[in-house]
Amino acid sequence: MSRIGKKPITIPGNVKLDIKDNVLSVTGPKGTLKMTMTGDVKANLEDSELTFTRDNELKKNKALHGLYRALMMNMIVGVTDGYSKKLELVGVGYKAELKGKNLVMALGYSHPIIFSSPEDIKIEVPIPTNILISGIDKQLVGAIASKIRSFREPEPYKGKGVKYDTEKVRRKAGKTAAK
Repeated sequence: MSRIGKKPITIPGNVKLDIKDNVLSVTGPKGTLKMTMTGDVKANLEDSELTFTRDNELKKNKALHGLYRALMMNMIVGVTDGYSKKLELVGVGYKAELKGKNLVMALGYSHPIIFSSPEDIKIEVPIPTNILISGIDKQLVGAIASKIRSFREPEPYKGKGVKYDTEKVRRKAGKTAAK
């Protein structure tokens, strides 16, 4: 039995959960998320606890058992609290600003990088060297943060680039240290 999959999920009072034909829909104060389940994993809602069970012991279904439980927990946290990622721009002249719905970044290239975000993702720029990405879908928030980081990943010699606020860049010694 999956250790994660067999843990029940307690549904908060301000969250509404619907199960119809292997489609789980979660509605909370921040919005609505849906997930379609495949395989032989079933969701059971009793009182205010959600549990997941599987019909057989196939390797695929064992993997999906814990996965669906974790995704559902992420959805419940997303519609109640939401998720956010913070990025930092490190480098001389590196800055970001919002122009309407577009994020415009100067990252040391000869041209500005313009990034338009999806509807359900909120991007804020509290100061020109910080970007705050927030939303209810954990996967989408992480994907958008990763995409913005990929425009100029931190390099190990001077540490310049776009990095997560918790990320530590391992620095290397330059040519002068090789003597």
